[in-house]
Amino acid sequence: MKLPLHHRRSPPRLRKALVLLGICCCVSRYSKVDAAVAYRRSESFYDGGIRTQSLRKKALTTCLVAAAWYSLSCLQVVTSGDECLVERLGVYNRKLGPGWHLVLKPFETVSFHVTTREQVLDVPPQQCYTLDNAPIRADAVVYMRIHDVVSARYKVQDVMNAILNLCLTQLREEVGKLTLDESFSSRERINQELLKDLNAVTYTWGVEITRVELQNMEPSRDILTAMELQMAAERKKRAAILRSEGERATLINEAEGRANAEVARAEAHKRTVVLQAQAEAERQRVEADGLKNAISVLAKTLSDAYGPGYRGNDDGGREKESVEGAIQFLSLIRYLETQAKFAASDGTKVLMLPSKNSLPLTYGGLQFLLGDE
Repeated sequence: MKLPLHHRRSPPRLRKALVLLGICCCVSRYSKVDAAVAYRRSESFYDGGIRTQSLRKKALTTCLVAAAWYSLSCLQVVTSGDECLVERLGVYNRKLGPGWHLVLKPFETVSFHVTTREQVLDVPPQQCYTLDNAPIRADAVVYMRIHDVVSARYKVQDVMNAILNLCLTQLREEVGKLTLDESFSSRERINQELLKDLNAVTYTWGVEITRVELQNMEPSRDILTAMELQMAAERKKRAAILRSEGERATLINEAEGRANAEVARAEAHKRTVVLQAQAEAERQRVEADGLKNAISVLAKTLSDAYGPGYRGNDDGGREKESVEGAIQFLSLIRYLETQAKFAASDGTKVLMLPSKNSLPLTYGGLQFLLGDE
């Protein structure tokens, strides 16, 4: 019968040899393990130092990048003509003008950024009603400038929306005060009233309204048609009035022309008559002077020709007889000239020869005809 291996007994020497062999194997094995462990430990320590330096560099780079990014994010640039308001922990802190400024985020924030230059606000078209209940669509343009940024931010929630709604309300109110015809002819009045009313309210908001201009005022299509008809009728009326005034002016001018012509003609006739009378008077005066000179010359000639017997006893008698002779001679000459003219005319057929009774050839006969006794 065979026993199990662990129940078998070995000789003492064999056992000692086996024990020594086992001890040697264990020592060699453990020495190899320790050497491997030491090597591995040295390699891991070297790698750990390199990794630590790399991690430190990365951390430093990350910190620098983060600091730079934070600095850039805290930098606030304000251009010329703009202003900003800064709040610290939700409370107003300061106002920033043009330039570069540092804002400590997230403890400080820019709550309001606006321009202080003049701005244009376009008011959209809206339905309005005039005083005579005529519908009309009106729009406007508002020119404004913010002079107090703090008031514009903290005294009204939305300053642009507030001004827009205020302008719409005031525009409807001002249009409602005028009739349709007045609304088209009173643009300047509406602009001035809107400017005054808007400035009265927006001044407390830190906003100044510099100008308000109405752009378009469009009535409804029916009213526009009626206005066109009215304008056509007005034009026809004015044309008729102008035509009648032209005709009246023509008649007045013609009447005045005729009157002036008559006056001028009367003045000319008057001057003609006056000149003719003056010429006749001058002619008669010249003839009288000539006749006087002729009578004087003839009387002297007769007195000298007939001698002392003709002259009479005194000077007065001689002069009287000389004059009578001269008058008789001149009268005979004039009578003969007249008879010659009658004889030269075509209608004259009978000539009357003078006699002593029909032709007064004496000075006494002339005195009788003239009524001089």
